[in-house]
Amino acid sequence: MHRISMKTPLKILNTLVLLLFAPIADSIVIVPKPPEIKVESYILYNPNTGTIIASEEETNQIKPASITKLMTAYTVFHAIKEEQIAMDDPVRVSKNAMKAAVGGSSMFIDQYMDVTVEDLIEGMIIISGNDASVALAEHIAGNEETFAIYMNMYAEALGMKNTNFTNSHGLEDEKHYSSALDIAMLAGTIIDEFPEHFHYYSQRTYEFDQAKDLKTGKPILQYNRNKLLSRDASVDGMKTGWTRSAGYCIVATAQRDGARLIAVVTGAKSGDDRNNAAAALLNYGFRFFEEKMIIEPGKEYGQVQVWKGASDSVSMVAMEKVELTIAKGMYDEIESSIEVFGPVIAPMPLDRPIGKLTMKLEGKVIAETNLFPGTVIEEDSFWGWLYDSALLLFE
Repeated sequence: MHRISMKTPLKILNTLVLLLFAPIADSIVIVPKPPEIKVESYILYNPNTGTIIASEEETNQIKPASITKLMTAYTVFHAIKEEQIAMDDPVRVSKNAMKAAVGGSSMFIDQYMDVTVEDLIEGMIIISGNDASVALAEHIAGNEETFAIYMNMYAEALGMKNTNFTNSHGLEDEKHYSSALDIAMLAGTIIDEFPEHFHYYSQRTYEFDQAKDLKTGKPILQYNRNKLLSRDASVDGMKTGWTRSAGYCIVATAQRDGARLIAVVTGAKSGDDRNNAAAALLNYGFRFFEEKMIIEPGKEYGQVQVWKGASDSVSMVAMEKVELTIAKGMYDEIESSIEVFGPVIAPMPLDRPIGKLTMKLEGKVIAETNLFPGTVIEEDSFWGWLYDSALLLFE
């Protein structure tokens, strides 16, 4: 339980600042602990604000299983964006790709089928085809070993510090690992950078017209293994995984009232356990937390005295936007202070900072940004300039 304390006014540092807001809170905000989840690791993450809402062992190395295919897809999407490949490119299916599907998930392709990049993307994302993953890797890089180098280069660029890939599908390998935090960041990046491909992750079924059931002669219909897609209308992705050593894993993402959350669960004992854990985390996040614009660009946060200027004061405005995820009801608990960078002396351009805005919640700094003049500060007449120069000698 968090008890709300009374607010103090906007602090004045170094020089006079006009108080614009000083919220007063008189209620109690109750935020329960995250749901108790018996898994190897988990994280609940808001990709829009970069906020970790809840987590346990989120940086520990884990076996990602088929969640690996998030990075495979990310690498493929980049190759498409950079025009190295195209969605309608024909792809040769190798014996190696067919072998990868033995004993695992498959879209049932073979060497004699006409397959495109788009076919393989659907087969990899929707039904987690190992054969599709290998075929895409070989099409882009020639072999899986080289493709894994690309995967690791992207992982490093994204700041995935506890990750190393050796293949495109996620089957067992001692040197193939990741972490819940790294996976959450990757998922958020895919959603942000490649919205044009994100719809594949919410597709519930897939059938490749050339892969036919031997008994019926009809295309084999397969179902997305993410059961939350049919259980919760707000869930629109993203990937499941399982191997003996990894256990049951899931990356589940949902959007409600414009806010998006990502839950990563690893090492669950069963498919139901992973689904229930991810659902509990998402519900907890949406129920008790919200996105708030903490600092608004162009907003005036105070007035500061101007020396040697045509005007006696100027507004102080922020240029950047800062959004954070905070507990519902805690917005009014945020304390704000402004520091002015010494005397503000004309002339002063718009792009030179004249102060700093600091936002604190429960004594911790949650956001900081420079403040700039709201208008150009022009120099005063000679006599006004001379008068202020004399006064500054006593400051």
